[in-house]
Amino acid sequence: MYVCVCHGVTDRAIRQAAQAGACSLTELAQTLRVATCCGKCAQLATTLLEAADHAGAVPAARLASVG
Repeated sequence: MYVCVCHGVTDRAIRQAAQAGACSLTELAQTLRVATCCGKCAQLATTLLEAADHAGAVPAARLASVG
C-alpha cells in the first residue's frame, strides 16, 4: 500500500528501510523522502516503523545506539 503518495513510498519500502537500520522518521525522510512534502504520511510511517521495531525488524544494536 502507498504510504507517501507524494514520493511513491510503500509500506514495504518502510519495512525494508527498518530492516536496513532506519529507526526514526528523520532517517526515513533522509532515505525515502517520507514526510518531506505535504507531511500527511508522517503518522502512518511512524506507526509502521514502530511496528517493524516490535516485530524485531530493527537490529537491537542499532536501537541501543539511538537510545
